Order: sequence, then C-alpha cells, then structure tokens
Amino acid sequence: MANRHRGEIAATIDGKERVLCLTLGALAELEAAFDAPDLIALAERFETGRLKAGDAVAILTAGLRGGGADVTQADVAAMSIDGGAAAGVRLVSELLSVTFGGE
Repeated sequence: MANRHRGEIAATIDGKERVLCLTLGALAELEAAFDAPDLIALAERFETGRLKAGDAVAILTAGLRGGGADVTQADVAAMSIDGGAAAGVRLVSELLSVTFGGE
C-alpha cells in the first residue's frame, strides 16, 4: 500500500497494482538522465509542465525502481497503464507532486 507521506503513489500498470516513489536514488537517476546540475534545476524543469513522452517514461521508470521494481526504460515503455496515455501523464504529475510538494 502506498504511503503519500513517504512520497509513494499507487497505480495499476500492466494489470498489476504497483507502488512508485522517487527516492533519492531515483532522483539522482533523473538528474543524470536530464543532465540537471542539482535537485532545484530538476524541479524547475518539471515545473514547466512540458514533458516529452520519453521524459514520462524516464520518470515512471525511476518511480517504479524507487518503489522496488526491477525494470528498465524499455520495459516501462512497453507497459500498459490503465486509462491510457492521459492516465500516464496524470500519474507522472501525481508522482512529481508528492515528491516535490506541489499541488
């Protein structure tokens, strides 16, 4: 069960209930993926609300890994999210919100 106070969210992906969390390790992974010099720069990048599909895949992959899943970006790119692409975008938004404290 996901605990939002720990930055966790729950989602049904590929027909399985999963927990996603952007741990410090997952955030370090995203800093490297987005060539961000620090967490503030990473958060500012996400604040724009403009993400490419590949960005969403990277964020979901990091979140799933932070939640304990052993997945690659290729695995996540091939996964099905209940509700389709729109639900995937909402999921990314929710994950970033619980991680960075936004509304």
